[in-house]
Amino acid sequence: MSATVKDVMTTEVVAVRKDTSFKEMAALLRQHRVSAFPVIDDHGKVVGVVSEADLLAKEALVAGGGLQPGPISQLRHRKEFSKAGAVTAADLMTTPPVTISARELASHAARLMYSCKVKRLPVVDADNYLVGIVSRADVLSVYTQPDADIGQEIVDRLILTEFLTDPARFTVTVKNGVVTLEGRPETADSGHAIVAAVWHVEGVVSVRDRLEYPPAHAHTSVMTPGPLL
Repeated sequence: MSATVKDVMTTEVVAVRKDTSFKEMAALLRQHRVSAFPVIDDHGKVVGVVSEADLLAKEALVAGGGLQPGPISQLRHRKEFSKAGAVTAADLMTTPPVTISARELASHAARLMYSCKVKRLPVVDADNYLVGIVSRADVLSVYTQPDADIGQEIVDRLILTEFLTDPARFTVTVKNGVVTLEGRPETADSGHAIVAAVWHVEGVVSVRDRLEYPPAHAHTSVMTPGPLL
């Protein structure tokens, strides 16, 4: 069964309040070695996220003197320059935050991190209360599934139970998460369906389709003679 966010998330979350100071966040960043903090209100609801990149804006744009707020830079880096003068989490945070539910699939979390270019996602319940956090490393942990367990799942849960097919028709080989399927399915459609399902098995990195597909049945039209006139 595919892993959910709840299966891989961390429940001990380093979160900050809106009034947490820049210095406090810098100290927490170093102490806990995290890349982002969820920002919560007085009720524990997530209202934003502060990342290490947000904190670095002050060092890069002010203390470091690397960029000067000229007319062109102001237009191009308006948000960055505003964060350079920030003193609290409320000033620095990105809002609205990108969050995810614990019930979502870990694969959905991975797609969301990739598309939004973030390293961590706060995990919230239906009322937006913080319940955990999930990182890139967390969602990638599904690929640590042992090869033997992956093969067993493909044979027992997919081929035998879900597709009601005799596993003896197939040879399933798994090496470093790469699955090779050999054998002859009952029909071409069932073979393609099994291959597609194997891609979604937890821990599968890639699938090599080596199945021998039976030819499609030829359909011959038979003319039924009508009554003689």
